[in-house]
Amino acid sequence: MNLKKLLLGIATFALAIQIQTAHAANPKVKMETRKGTIIMELYPDKAPKSVSNFLAYVNSGAYDGTIFHRVIKGFMNQGGGFNTDYKKVDVKDPIANEAFNGLKNLKFTVAMARTNAPHSATNQFFINTADNASLDHTEKSMRGWGYTVFGKVIEGENIVGAISRVPTGPGGPFATDAPRTPIVIEKMTEIKE
Repeated sequence: MNLKKLLLGIATFALAIQIQTAHAANPKVKMETRKGTIIMELYPDKAPKSVSNFLAYVNSGAYDGTIFHRVIKGFMNQGGGFNTDYKKVDVKDPIANEAFNGLKNLKFTVAMARTNAPHSATNQFFINTADNASLDHTEKSMRGWGYTVFGKVIEGENIVGAISRVPTGPGGPFATDAPRTPIVIEKMTEIKE
């Protein structure tokens, strides 16, 4: 009987270590903004192309000096595609949509922005500031593709909230939803553990 308890205890401990190791293995990114710092955990097991693409932009410094150009309270904060002069930054080729990965556009998740074309995501991303089921994948059709969730904010939720509440209006090419005072992403770095 004691041997069974010992073996069960060892198995439970081993499982806990595996879970911690798997969790620790997920890449993390630190985003420093003028409002404060946000830490995101990425899910390469669920969205490998999106994570690889995002990290390539992060590690090349492509997001440094970009802005959150579209902020809609109760919906999302979108950034990564424009500098403070509202000039588009250079992008790489679009990536395949991975929104059928089972992840949902829940509050504080991070997803790839795109045009109406399902496989058009490049560098722009958004942070959901509400549960946005309307953005989830339903089927592989023009209307049903959805938006690929590839990570989640794990620290700095209050900063995400502060960004979502800034006054907005026209800015650059946007008639509405641009922060009146630019929310600059000063630096993004992959956290090396």
